Amino acid sequence: MIAIVLLIVGLLAGSGIGYLAAPRPAAQETLAVIGPWAGAEMQAFLPILDKFQKNTGITVSYSNVRQEDLRPLLLTQFPAHRAPADLIFMVSSFIREHGPTGDAVDVTDLVNPANFAVGATQGTQLLSPVTNASKIYGGIYTGKVKPGFWYRQSFFTQHSLSPPTTWAQFQSLLSDIGNISGVSAPIVSGDGVGWPLSDVTEHFIATYGGAAMHRGLTNKTIRWDATGSGTVRDILATRLVPLLAAGRFSEPLAADSTALTRWWNGQYGLYFMGSWIGNWIKALQLNPAPDLNDLRVFPLPAQSGVTPGVVFAADYMFIPTYTTHLGAAKQLFSYLTSVEGQSAQVAQGGHLATRIGVPDSAYPPGDLDVAKSLAGKEILPDLDDTIGGHFQTTFWNELIGLWTSTDPAAALGPALTAIQAAVPP
Repeated sequence: MIAIVLLIVGLLAGSGIGYLAAPRPAAQETLAVIGPWAGAEMQAFLPILDKFQKNTGITVSYSNVRQEDLRPLLLTQFPAHRAPADLIFMVSSFIREHGPTGDAVDVTDLVNPANFAVGATQGTQLLSPVTNASKIYGGIYTGKVKPGFWYRQSFFTQHSLSPPTTWAQFQSLLSDIGNISGVSAPIVSGDGVGWPLSDVTEHFIATYGGAAMHRGLTNKTIRWDATGSGTVRDILATRLVPLLAAGRFSEPLAADSTALTRWWNGQYGLYFMGSWIGNWIKALQLNPAPDLNDLRVFPLPAQSGVTPGVVFAADYMFIPTYTTHLGAAKQLFSYLTSVEGQSAQVAQGGHLATRIGVPDSAYPPGDLDVAKSLAGKEILPDLDDTIGGHFQTTFWNELIGLWTSTDPAAALGPALTAIQAAVPP
């Protein structure tokens, strides 16, 4: 069994691991892995480490540390040439930043971009968030797509509702849901530190500003505070802000507990969340057990003349330079980016492969439908994860302020000004 280490943010010890091509290390050696997953998501990841462990005879220790907590821990340990684990899952912006400073191992020789693709997006683009000056400092594991607004088919059937295909239909749907007895608001606003709200905002931008606008914001070639028709301000002012002002979104609620439970129980009709929502629902341990076959999802209706994109949240990982078992860490890294490793992960549900060659048969039926729906579509990186740093926390905080403002129309301009001011050079 995998050794699970609960959140300990100071005294995590790392040792070694090897894969099939390497000699088995001594039985007492342990490889430490840090990831962001807890609860049901962690339970879906541990079997992959367990499979690797059984193949090699190596003990693997997994620790859950939230990425917003992990950053200060790493920044404290790196100057002392220490690291809390041998392989670490972290936001791409951090990996890209710390490769050239000598804190992350150059893994260019371990990663062939031609072996990766999601939708119409090829490996070079998928790995660009962890590439700096032609050197690759991180690997891309599986990921989750952020497809749109989830609903329960039973809820829609009970109230004679249908998924919208136009903006007018979307507005009408929200009005219909809002008029149902017992519904607090049409859409529940999941929140933690602000990132679920950022996902909703990105979806509005990627749909009505299109993939080109989303990429421009991510690449810092488009300004958040620009004025005029077709700008970010214009899109949010005409699409998102009126919904906030009309009470179509709830107040921010804990994303994986309060918001999730109340939505599932019918207090809200829609929930914008990523494809990991099924694992979150399972973690609630509701009685009776939820029927995940009741889950459905639809995106914001497309606008004529605008090519939308789909945000894909890839799970990036890196090997800290300060591991004392570099060879073994590289072998685990290679396993997690392999067809075998990713096939094992997608079989657990809630994940989509980035490695070319993972067979359709590896997926549960629902996830296979999601994976196939990405064919030919423009895949976009998570915007705030890619830019990272002070920008990310500012983005989150300003969106919380916008969501909770009594006058979101007036709050939008100052929020966008603050967000733009936080964009790094």
